[in-house]
Amino acid sequence: MDVLNTLPTIDAGPGLKCLQGVRVLDFTTSVAGPYGTLLLADLGAEVIKIERRHGGDDIRSWGPPFLDEESLWFLSMNRNKLSMTLDLTRPEGRAIAHDLVKQSDVVVVNSNLRIQQKLQLDYDTLRLVHPKLIHVSVTGFGLRGARADLPCYDLIAEGYSGIMDLTGQADRPPQKVGTPAADLLAGQDIAMATLAALFERQRTGEGKHIDISMVATATRFMAPRIVPFMGSGEAPRRSGGTDSVIAIYQVFNTADHPLTLGLGNDAIWHRFWRAIGREDFGKQAGFETNTKRREARDRIVSAISELLIGHPRAHWLALFAEHRIPSGPINSIEQLVNDVPLREEGMFFRSPGVRGPIPQVGLGIRFNESSTVYRSAPPALGQDTERILSERLAMSATCIAGLIDSEIV
Repeated sequence: MDVLNTLPTIDAGPGLKCLQGVRVLDFTTSVAGPYGTLLLADLGAEVIKIERRHGGDDIRSWGPPFLDEESLWFLSMNRNKLSMTLDLTRPEGRAIAHDLVKQSDVVVVNSNLRIQQKLQLDYDTLRLVHPKLIHVSVTGFGLRGARADLPCYDLIAEGYSGIMDLTGQADRPPQKVGTPAADLLAGQDIAMATLAALFERQRTGEGKHIDISMVATATRFMAPRIVPFMGSGEAPRRSGGTDSVIAIYQVFNTADHPLTLGLGNDAIWHRFWRAIGREDFGKQAGFETNTKRREARDRIVSAISELLIGHPRAHWLALFAEHRIPSGPINSIEQLVNDVPLREEGMFFRSPGVRGPIPQVGLGIRFNESSTVYRSAPPALGQDTERILSERLAMSATCIAGLIDSEIV
């Protein structure tokens, strides 16, 4: 299916300016780090992506699918950034990195402390180069502790944190979430922590060392399931999403397609039964509170299931929308991308890329009624190297040519 050509076109523009003037050096690869710096770039920061000379960011090779030989995963994480290649294993490359650090506000790395120290990208080294630097590390397990040297991906973090154990059906194996949840959550922590540190630096003039653990972030994500266990001793079990603390909060089948339904408070509970013409059922003794409804959950679920199976999903969703009852479809990705309100909000679009139009997903946060963030396409590997050396470090063309010939950049 040719989805790309159905998307509305948004050309490059000024984007948001919330972080205009903030300079970020991004030494990360894959998803967590690049997603964090994507958020900062979308908010207006200048992000220079430092990549290996050969191959660049690992995610450039992730696929298929590819679009014009570019990884679509890479295209999803790296708009609004500049790309510079640099050999950090050589003293000359590290010297250039340090010169760029002197002009930057934020450095983001996703290697463990041992590798950071080897490449002279650790906080103790860089704060001597730039005392007010905000240094952000994102790793699987944090920079300290028994697991600090262990490698990690999203899959591993979801397993450690309990996310996988509670995802899926009770009689089936644990399931990974269908998007790299631990990576994306850690990326959001990068952006959030960086913004907090920038705000504090305005007040104190001091830099900050930020240590983000994907496993710790994913564990915090599980707090609504962990705290009840610690307080009650009752361990949650994988249930296919049918064990919510809300009595009725799950998937139901209809005559054609399933839908989601959440009756989260007493008012919604009564609106639901009025809407379907069974107000008497909702007012029965034993259904007065969410706690009582949880005790009677099996009976209620059975009654709702028998009702909803009688009509198609569209019938019920229209009725529930009229009565403001939380419900919705279970969209496939294809259905999601073709959702008219989301398209009208600018969530899905295409923009000019290095080799042609590329698909993008918007930021989805409005600032003064605008959520347009696209300033530049995800960069080709090293496309901005010479410009950065010339404009940022005032190097001559001869010096730059020498660095290229020496395979340092």
